[in-house]
Amino acid sequence: MMKCTVLTGAKVVRPAGVVDSGRVTVEGTRFAAGRRGETDGAVVTDLPGHWILPGFVDLHLHGGGGASFSAGTAEEALAVIATHRARGTTTMVASTVTGDLGDLARQAAALSELVEQGDLAGIHFEGPFIAENRCGAHDPTLLRDPDPADVRKLIDAARGTARMLTLAPERPGGIDAVRLLRDSGVIAAVGHTDATYETTRRAIDAGATVATHLFNAMPPLAHRSPGPIAALLEDERIAVELVNDGHHLHPSVLRLAFRTAGPDRVAFITDAMGAAGMGDGRYPLGPLEVEVTGGVARLAEGGAIAGSTLTQDRALRRAVTVDGLPVADAARALSSTPARLLGIDDRVGSIEEGKDADLVVLDRDFEVRGVMRKGDWLVRP
Repeated sequence: MMKCTVLTGAKVVRPAGVVDSGRVTVEGTRFAAGRRGETDGAVVTDLPGHWILPGFVDLHLHGGGGASFSAGTAEEALAVIATHRARGTTTMVASTVTGDLGDLARQAAALSELVEQGDLAGIHFEGPFIAENRCGAHDPTLLRDPDPADVRKLIDAARGTARMLTLAPERPGGIDAVRLLRDSGVIAAVGHTDATYETTRRAIDAGATVATHLFNAMPPLAHRSPGPIAALLEDERIAVELVNDGHHLHPSVLRLAFRTAGPDRVAFITDAMGAAGMGDGRYPLGPLEVEVTGGVARLAEGGAIAGSTLTQDRALRRAVTVDGLPVADAARALSSTPARLLGIDDRVGSIEEGKDADLVVLDRDFEVRGVMRKGDWLVRP
């Protein structure tokens, strides 16, 4: 007999809004319709005073639990995955860091196996086709122009699991690379860039659809030289990544971006590195060393912000309690919008009949009390 789980009494975030004292039915690995009174044989859990949200979807994630996707091993990748799943991220994309093309290809080959077996939703190449002046925590000696053969090498190494590639479109060949990515079914993301407003518009017209951590690693918005931020924020074809950890963005800037783009165009990401879920100390980020102090990750030698120690539950909690966003809007930016960008919103990203039973149970303070993935409790409430 297929196992059945029924959750009652919580506020449930569904596509149409928040349902007070809602009811969620899970049969096997999927959400089911369920009817009140039909609980024979089901395990019923009453959750008054709690919230039930769709499992979080993270488009941009490098590491956690002291491990990194850039290590290129299944052992480290699974440690990253376990760390973030325990905090509500049930679907995630593995992000790499700028490196030698051969190393990146080897990392992609190893990570693709985890995509194929369902542990990851894909691979995101952040670099090496980015701007020297905006490289942040990427080794500037390894940056290069996006030659079509090099772009194709990374796509091919991922064996059909490449989902996104971040590049600076102003580099020679950048616009052509955007078209190549578009035609290959890979998201072209504009980031770590010095592009002008006009060049950014050209990249969007060529097929770019995502802004990698908007505001960070790009020129600031100026009234006579608006640069990439204005182009990315104003265009409805672009979804903008935002890192909501209180360090990458001032709350007023985050609220401005959220009001301008709306929850259907905002994807909250962690951009987390190996220190997520861990304490202060030194951690590798690709070929570079990162010093974490007070939960803030910076390059040990250069001082630039180097990813984050964020987890998506903290991003949600901050969005609601500090930024003042409605829970339903924050949930869309954490789940349904990134799922749609990845083309997997038919399976994940919302609590709807027939979709994978991925959910997060939060208490009234928005602390994680339960995590379910495909009908199995990873953290039991």
